Amino acid sequence: MKIVFLDADTMGDVSFEPIEKYGELVCYGRSTPEEALDRVSDCDVLIVNKVRVTPELIEAAPSLKLICEAATGVNNIDLEYAAAKGIPVRNAVGYSTGSVVQATFMHLLSLSGEAPYFDDAVKSGRYSSGGIFTDVSRSWTELAGKTIGIVGMGNIGQKVARVAEAFDMKVCYYSTSGTSHCKDYPSVTLERLMSESDVVSVHAPLNERTAGLIGKEQLAFMKPSAYILNLGRGGIVDESALAEAVDGGIIAGAALDVFAEEPVPADNPLLNMAHPERIRLAPHVAWASVEARERLVGMIAGNISDFISV
Repeated sequence: MKIVFLDADTMGDVSFEPIEKYGELVCYGRSTPEEALDRVSDCDVLIVNKVRVTPELIEAAPSLKLICEAATGVNNIDLEYAAAKGIPVRNAVGYSTGSVVQATFMHLLSLSGEAPYFDDAVKSGRYSSGGIFTDVSRSWTELAGKTIGIVGMGNIGQKVARVAEAFDMKVCYYSTSGTSHCKDYPSVTLERLMSESDVVSVHAPLNERTAGLIGKEQLAFMKPSAYILNLGRGGIVDESALAEAVDGGIIAGAALDVFAEEPVPADNPLLNMAHPERIRLAPHVAWASVEARERLVGMIAGNISDFISV
């Protein structure tokens, strides 16, 4: 059985040994749409992360029996066409929950604690020449007693909520699906969440209900002392509106791990701000701790094994 991974570079240096025992694994670091058509011609199992699996690509793989998504979201795969051809699609759920939650609080603690500023105070020599034992030239704030509003209360959102409670934060959430299935915390309207929260943390998938969900109007509801974090999907928060809100002091700051276009274009307004110190940016790595990537490989291997054993 031939297994083809079209964009293996997205996994970094993690070992694919758990997958290799199920067949001949051929890894391509990256694949253009044109290259992909040729590379799947004799594959039985296709693994993709961000490569789009179109009807044309499926037709180019006459031996294709299984599509494995090296992620949770499958919006890059034409699910209807795959189903019509009798080809199952398997994704990986929950492999990066701890990783994303940790990254969420890394960004939040950096923002609320002014971590880069105080780090620079010591390394630049300002502290050494300051004359007193402390540096109170910039204020930082406690999380205790503050409210975190979570947009999207799935597995990640619920774990963010539990960690927030450990900081003695209050929790509310907005259900992007409209079901309000989590009964542990109050479900509120988006307007109320934006206006009452000290921290807004986005952990929702990108779909027809969430695309452009938070724009200029919603950001204007927020407190001037509040932060917004997006570790869900790019496209949920309007990046131009966000840059304007942060630079203009409408809100105190923001952190993003995801962008509407990835990699982020050099002319993105978030890269050309008057106050870059108010924002934290990361290149879509919240999912990618070494442990999470190892779990992901194991889950892909498990999906192949389950398919074979049926």
